[in-house]
Amino acid sequence: MASTDSNKPSTQPKASKPAKALISTGAMTVMIITTVVSLRGLPSQAEFGIQSIFYYLFAAIVFLIPFSMVCAELASTYTHSGGLYRWVSEAFGTRWGWSAMYLEWQTLVIWFPAVLMFAAVSLAYIFWPESFDARLASNKLYTLLIVLGVYWFCNFMAFRGMKSSKILSTLGGLFGTIVPGAILIVLGVAYYAMGKPIMLTHESFFPDFTKIGTIVLAASIFLFYGGMEMNAVHVQNMKNPARQFPRAMFLAVAVIVLLFVFATLAIGFVVPAKDINLLASLLVAYDDLWASIGVPWLGNVMALLITFGVIGQVSVIIAGPSTGLVAVGESGYLPRSLQRVNSRGVNKPILYVQAIFVSMLALVLVVLPSVESAYQVMSQMATVIYLILVLMIYFAFLRLRHTQPQKRRGFRVPGGKFGEYIVAGVGILGAVVAMVLSFIPPSQIATGSPVVYVLIILIGAVVFFCVPLIVYACRKPSWRDAKVASDFYPFDWQIENRKPSEVSKWSADFTPTAQDLAETEERVAKEFNENAQSGKPM
Repeated sequence: MASTDSNKPSTQPKASKPAKALISTGAMTVMIITTVVSLRGLPSQAEFGIQSIFYYLFAAIVFLIPFSMVCAELASTYTHSGGLYRWVSEAFGTRWGWSAMYLEWQTLVIWFPAVLMFAAVSLAYIFWPESFDARLASNKLYTLLIVLGVYWFCNFMAFRGMKSSKILSTLGGLFGTIVPGAILIVLGVAYYAMGKPIMLTHESFFPDFTKIGTIVLAASIFLFYGGMEMNAVHVQNMKNPARQFPRAMFLAVAVIVLLFVFATLAIGFVVPAKDINLLASLLVAYDDLWASIGVPWLGNVMALLITFGVIGQVSVIIAGPSTGLVAVGESGYLPRSLQRVNSRGVNKPILYVQAIFVSMLALVLVVLPSVESAYQVMSQMATVIYLILVLMIYFAFLRLRHTQPQKRRGFRVPGGKFGEYIVAGVGILGAVVAMVLSFIPPSQIATGSPVVYVLIILIGAVVFFCVPLIVYACRKPSWRDAKVASDFYPFDWQIENRKPSEVSKWSADFTPTAQDLAETEERVAKEFNENAQSGKPM
């Protein structure tokens, strides 16, 4: 999951159109790969052994590929600033567009405790011997202190601006993800080539779908593949997106699947399925793989690199989610007290709110039986919230195909009506199935009471879904920053003075005049004030 900087409304005058920096097929491929690939989730799939290949391919077919195409069409059609806020607002109005932007922010806020739990376990494995590492990694108090300490440290660092964070993130991405990932695959191949004993237990490629409790962990792959809605906004900067983006997407999918498969199998080679731990098994695998060639101490070095990578990732992303949220909030959906920025352009109030959210979510460690179970709950809650956002984007795609059929699209999901319904149908079905599975406690992990497990995820998902709707209903005219709102290009339905659900009467080559835009801005400002006072949606 990456920063949401791309969703921030432009503050440039509308008349100026800077030259686009064209993105090549290769560059887009790399962008997709670096956004998606992470080592954190590999142990959850290593338990499945050979069957993990099926799950990676299945999730790519029913989620990554269709969602990538839908996001690419929306991004190349609605090219003005706003990202997914614009897509959903064009289809259903600003209440749901604001909610979509909030859910993206909330997904990443829930992601922070989960990824920092992984960082805490990684940090524990820099010591010696491994038995001490395992005990420290499973200690809930140690994990809670590391999660809160690292997050609040990164939060205060974020107040200073993004320059130092971006340097740390770049180094962390290289030495904390790319290098360790490549080493893991190379070690796995070397281990197999040396004829060492292989611990993989599943020989069947296809899983037993009658055992629902054993396949729950596979639902987390959908969150592994998340982030396409962020990369898709760059499709408009490709010279020929209709040809280039599908090539980049399929090439990236092939690379991502191969990386995930080989890295997952490398863990499965040395860690028996019954001993898989969602947080520790990656570190244990490094220890065992390095020990197989006589240098076990390098496992501790890998743990240090991975910890560095996670901290670097958190340090740069910590300010990212709030950027798009605040940019949209300035249009009237956040109190002015949460819109203030310091001299470095950092919004401290929203970062404090975000930190309080993270701290409260981290306390789930207190009520669950283990660090591993807390990690699983956080991961599944983030998956549920993200999948709600994914469904909103799919439904926006279908609605906009109906309400704006003549709209010029830089990239179009191929196959006409048939392709539209197949791609969206497969994507929606896959997202719904993964969401349902997310509420089922996995049989491989001791999560305590199934009722508590389900209630935490269910109540969390419902509360977080309702928060933006409540904020929207409570909005006031004074929340709207008139200057920022006027810089935000109006929605097509606002310019046409119609409801989002009504079919557009524009021809494909129609372009609004400056007078059209000026009249729209005046009308929208007046309607916002009237609706905010009465609590009506726009």
